[in-house]
Amino acid sequence: MTDIEVFDDDIGKRLDVFLSEREDITRAFAQKLIEEGNVLICGEPKSKNYKIRKNDSVCVEYPPPQNCDAVPEDIPIDIVYEDDDIIVVNKARGMVVHPAAGNYSGTLVNALMFHRADSLSDIGGIIRPGIVHRIDKDTSGLLVVAKNNDAHLSLSEQIKEHKVSRIYHAIAIGRIKEDLTLDYPIGRSSADRKKMAVTDKNSKNAVTHVEILENFADTTYIKCILETGRTHQIRVHLSYIGHPLLGDEVYGSTRSVQNRKYMRDSGQCLHAAELELTHPRTGERMKFSCPLPEYFSDVLEILRRKNEV
Repeated sequence: MTDIEVFDDDIGKRLDVFLSEREDITRAFAQKLIEEGNVLICGEPKSKNYKIRKNDSVCVEYPPPQNCDAVPEDIPIDIVYEDDDIIVVNKARGMVVHPAAGNYSGTLVNALMFHRADSLSDIGGIIRPGIVHRIDKDTSGLLVVAKNNDAHLSLSEQIKEHKVSRIYHAIAIGRIKEDLTLDYPIGRSSADRKKMAVTDKNSKNAVTHVEILENFADTTYIKCILETGRTHQIRVHLSYIGHPLLGDEVYGSTRSVQNRKYMRDSGQCLHAAELELTHPRTGERMKFSCPLPEYFSDVLEILRRKNEV
């Protein structure tokens, strides 16, 4: 069962609308879950047009995805490091980490099931074997996968206690003049429940340290060091200070001058370049890195050439 917290601005919404917005699923799928008794309000099933009330306890149980445990896919993955306990993967941009409603194939999990089906932790269940943390579909770079439950628990605790270091490289729109520490709480957007936003309402603290790597005429190549790991944290923080990621179609403007000039088919410029953690068995501190992907390097080269003119 997944518990969903009810916020003040959820009160009065139809149950199917509430579920669709909060769980990022289609309204039809939300209605199907409700009709099949997989959604409980204070322990009892309700109809799809039930209106959410203050202090409601909302729980949803997702049925096992059809054939999810039988669809390993022969998808190439870039394994940076592997031993008996962990796998460090350099995820390609455009790849979803694990299956979700309406998206059961082509994910990193499908690829891992093909390559390592007999050696992944099962704490995350059949749709998230080995998955300890995620990076966005349109973000490339490093993430660690657990090969057994002891490793999974250790890595999860390290992430919870902010003992896993994650460093991203990004290109932001506009010139950032100095290194920054962005300390702004992040929670669900009240305007669009599928998005996150800087808000003091029902939020969690979020801290991103920004270091300038290169300045260009109208963009900045930066390093982002995460002190916390909230959903969409870098994208939300940069957008909030007026410097959204180049190519971010959710938190930035695809009609911006910079996006029209540089992006074309390149996509979002955000790459998880460095990962540091403590090995769950040996206690050794381990640091991994991976180079910028071609799409990212190509944009940098365009910016550098233009800067020389």
